[in-house]
Amino acid sequence: MMHVSLRQLRAFEAVARLRSFSRAAEELHVTQPTVSKQIRLLHEEVGLPLLEQIGKKVFLTEAGEQLYATCADWLETWGSFEQSIADLKGIKQGRLRVAAVTTTKYFMPRLLGPFCAQYPGIDIALEVVNRDRLLERLLRNQDDLYVMGVPPENLDIECEPFMENPLVILAPATHPMAHLNNLSFTDIANEPFIVRERGSGTRLTVERAFQERNLLLKIKMELGSNEAIKQAVAGGLGLALLSQSTLGLDASQKEVAVLDVEGFPIKRSWYVVRPRGKQLSVVANAFLDFLRGHVQLLVPRS
Repeated sequence: MMHVSLRQLRAFEAVARLRSFSRAAEELHVTQPTVSKQIRLLHEEVGLPLLEQIGKKVFLTEAGEQLYATCADWLETWGSFEQSIADLKGIKQGRLRVAAVTTTKYFMPRLLGPFCAQYPGIDIALEVVNRDRLLERLLRNQDDLYVMGVPPENLDIECEPFMENPLVILAPATHPMAHLNNLSFTDIANEPFIVRERGSGTRLTVERAFQERNLLLKIKMELGSNEAIKQAVAGGLGLALLSQSTLGLDASQKEVAVLDVEGFPIKRSWYVVRPRGKQLSVVANAFLDFLRGHVQLLVPRS
């Protein structure tokens, strides 16, 4: 009889799915040597190699293919058991798993703090990732709930808006248009823009705004974070479309200005998303109810 641990199966499933020891370690919040050790122990218990690493590529052996085909079902069954136990314990205990896009870091802590104070026995795992990684997690049903600004249209999901997410045009405070009113969209169309990476919700929105007006978006620079974009705008490298949620009281705020442009701010919302038909735990439902009743905690500070 083989004695295989749940930790070994989770490590194997992650490596087999991601085809990477490093990405599996990142997802499981452990070190890469820890993942390698779990895989080695699993190999010893099974008695056959399950994974082969050639260069930087990871391949499944025949035995590995067979194990991977079944262990996902085992892990899902165990996850359902864990959820049932949490439900039996009630909302005083349990684990909440939330994945959110990077821009939510400006307000999610101010939401989770009061929630944790109200339910101190709940353990929260918050993953803050870019939109593409969040959609990967959503497809794999890795979390209880997902928070994003632009829900995907091609997935079978349920989404609920919970807070306004206006998008504004930022310019350097010294820009000639910074103190003008009632600017037309064509006034800004010839300006260079600094944008997020492809797939970002704000990137999709600014591209759509230009496409709807049959205008060409002049991309000066592509950056992977809102903070980097604000610094680039402050440095005079171009304009940017960002969520108003990103405008806090940091030093760069004094160096940028929100332009008064027709059609702006673009009215959007933040959404909480889950796969359609997903059975939420008592803890996840408690968080949803808290979210609906505490929107005032999430209003971005001006």
